[in-house]
Amino acid sequence: MAKKAIPSDIAKMSFEQALSELEEIVRDLEDGSGELDEAITAYERGAHLKRHCEAKLKEAQARVEKVVLGADGEAATEPMDDG
Repeated sequence: MAKKAIPSDIAKMSFEQALSELEEIVRDLEDGSGELDEAITAYERGAHLKRHCEAKLKEAQARVEKVVLGADGEAATEPMDDG
């Protein structure tokens, strides 16, 4: 099954915003007090939020990996691709 594209409102979120909403969805689903259709919709949104958070973490990891030690032992960074 192909993954659905991340909705544009989620794609615009920071990692922290997406994680906060994902945590809220998990709490609500664990509570189990909502309707089934609402739970399914929330679960789907949570899956998108999770994928977005994972992508943001990969981006951050790539940026951290660009940090290299210079000859003098000081941290230096390589130019980043903004593409």
